[in-house]
Amino acid sequence: MELSKLFVTLLLLQSLIPSHSSSIQAAPTNSNLFREYIGAEFNNVKFTDVPINPNVDFHFILSFVIDYDTSSSPSPTNGKFNVFWDSENLSPSDVSSIKNQYSNVKVALSLGGDSVQGGYAYFSPSSVNSWVSNAVSTLTDIIHQYNLDGIDIDYEHFKADPDTFAECIGQLITTLKRNGVISFASIAPFDDDQVQSHYQALWKKYGHLIDYVNFQFYAYDQGTTVSQFMNYFKIQSSNYNGGKVLVSFISDGSAGLAPNDGFFTACNRLKSQKQLHGIFVWSADDSKANGFRYEKQSQALLAIHH
Repeated sequence: MELSKLFVTLLLLQSLIPSHSSSIQAAPTNSNLFREYIGAEFNNVKFTDVPINPNVDFHFILSFVIDYDTSSSPSPTNGKFNVFWDSENLSPSDVSSIKNQYSNVKVALSLGGDSVQGGYAYFSPSSVNSWVSNAVSTLTDIIHQYNLDGIDIDYEHFKADPDTFAECIGQLITTLKRNGVISFASIAPFDDDQVQSHYQALWKKYGHLIDYVNFQFYAYDQGTTVSQFMNYFKIQSSNYNGGKVLVSFISDGSAGLAPNDGFFTACNRLKSQKQLHGIFVWSADDSKANGFRYEKQSQALLAIHH
């Protein structure tokens, strides 16, 4: 009798002491978060074109704001951001209208992207302080003008070292959150040495302020298999330890694990492991051509007992 009492006591004690791993890695949980980039390709896509399931958390991400001028051969402006998305079809009143229509919709903007007027869009600050000061000021204006909720960081080309990038972006997110300008922030890295070195420096120092990792799994080779994808997910979850790493596909199926080729099989596997933190899509502009069929499928999957 005494032995069994002792055993029960030990079990109780053990359950009260958090295990080492849980203090590092967030407890596994599924989420019903669905995110979609929109506006980069100027093909007249509107928020209202995209099907929105009322049972998911839905984020539109406007693509892109870039700290370049708007001339025909744009040059960097050291943190002074301009709107480069299709603002005629995705205007401040369009944002207000979609948010009024759906209580589950939030709208963010993404910084950087791959290119500007056919050339690479570089992260090119003059100094940390001047860049942060300009960025806070211009982004606060744009975010208020458009009634936005968050930011996403999608720089893909760099003329600054990883530490400078980490400080600039980290201080920017810190200030915008502290000022109540945004309620969430995400980053959008992909598997490239230069890209990863910059984002992992940022993650190491400021990861606690980053709500989602929009990892571009579609940047892997076309023909990626489900088991390869699961392995990539594991690797990136370890690279962004404790982060909510979202899975993703590209609408036209041109790279990575395509939606008609096993992507949803992988999602269901992650869901059974309680690791489906959300799905994002590049992009609404391309999905318009296929009637947003995979957006519907993604949201249906996320909405079921997440």
